[in-house]
Amino acid sequence: LLARAISSHGSVQPSDHRVSLSALSIPTFSGLKSAAPRASTSRRRLPTRSTRNHQVRSAAVETIGTAAETSLVEKSVNTIRFLAIDAVEKANSGHPGLPMGCAPMGHILYDEVMRYNPKNPYWFNRDRFVLSAGHGCMLQYALLHLAGYDSVREDDLKNFRQWESRTPGHPENFETPGVEVTTGPLGQGIANAVGLALAEKHLAARFNKPDNEIIDHYTYVILGDGCQMEGIANEACSLAGHWGLGKLIAFYDDNHISIDGDTEIAFTESVDKRFEGLGWHVIWVKNGNTGYDEIRAAIKEAKAVKDKPTLIKVTTTIGYGSPNKANSYSVHGSALGAKEVDATRKNLGWPYEPFHVPEDVKGHWSRHVPQGAALEAEWNAKFSAYEKNYKEEAAELKSIITGELPAGWEKALPTYTPESPADATRNLSQQNLNA
Repeated sequence: LLARAISSHGSVQPSDHRVSLSALSIPTFSGLKSAAPRASTSRRRLPTRSTRNHQVRSAAVETIGTAAETSLVEKSVNTIRFLAIDAVEKANSGHPGLPMGCAPMGHILYDEVMRYNPKNPYWFNRDRFVLSAGHGCMLQYALLHLAGYDSVREDDLKNFRQWESRTPGHPENFETPGVEVTTGPLGQGIANAVGLALAEKHLAARFNKPDNEIIDHYTYVILGDGCQMEGIANEACSLAGHWGLGKLIAFYDDNHISIDGDTEIAFTESVDKRFEGLGWHVIWVKNGNTGYDEIRAAIKEAKAVKDKPTLIKVTTTIGYGSPNKANSYSVHGSALGAKEVDATRKNLGWPYEPFHVPEDVKGHWSRHVPQGAALEAEWNAKFSAYEKNYKEEAAELKSIITGELPAGWEKALPTYTPESPADATRNLSQQNLNA
């Protein structure tokens, strides 16, 4: 059971890394906190974009982990879309367009690629996901709900954007376990993701051993045109390219629509070429609406690039499936409206009541709970072995993860007196940071 659960995520292949069921009974050390119980539409292509010379790299079409049958994948993707549509409609507020367009890449990430434990969102070696385009948060809430996180149950979806809800209008990591980063201000999420990927690389260099790579996880991001327009995004991504953060994979939701309308009015740069100039590996998935194998192949290619972060530009249709509002700013930041919801249900062949998750979709996603427990058990066994062989490093890593400072930490700080020679504040700050 454990071996099958692990290999289905494409994580551990050699048999000597597999753990027995006895690993489930070892003392766990998983992280800082514990989880509390609880039909196609055509898309107008803009000529100035379509005629640009894009360098497109492709990889062999091969699934990562175990993919469901295409019909079930499509049903699952539409479940994500309609959970978002229904929640926004009930609240009469929100952004349904991004979840409707990004549902395919979201499904593949959470169902086939990412390693996590829904019952312990704080397991340390989990993959991180950041929704930099935080206005589309119903995408993430729908994914957390399907994956079995206790923080986003059906009632939480129905309380979207309500006072004291665990599903606020932008992701809040202090409100919803499973959300890594509070996002909303455009560009902030991708900058945080660069920090998460840097932390992984730094800790791996500091603590991994030839016989035990105890730090090994990816950081995934979805960002949109709004994030791409922000200066902080460019600055952070410049650093990511400079540092060669190979375990940072960003999905650019290339839908050409902002809340003001078509991006042609303000944003016509070649994002592809900019990121190549920043030192990123760039892939273009031309069909983000139904090109499931294209998305899978792009992720596989991205993981094969070890020395660079990867930007996967995924061309999507905002509000995919809406007959009258898809590919328009009207689906970006407001509810579809009852008539358009009905039309979208008919267009995508969705006969279910609001917030309904079909039984076969529910059954398919339910495997993530036991698989997540198996992945965490595997890592706990790995950490136990690490702790036996590298006691000092293990204690130091525990301290970093839990935030518990070592005894006598304050004695390591430098001291100053009125007689201390004058120095630049940047040097004084450096002395304290290095202490």
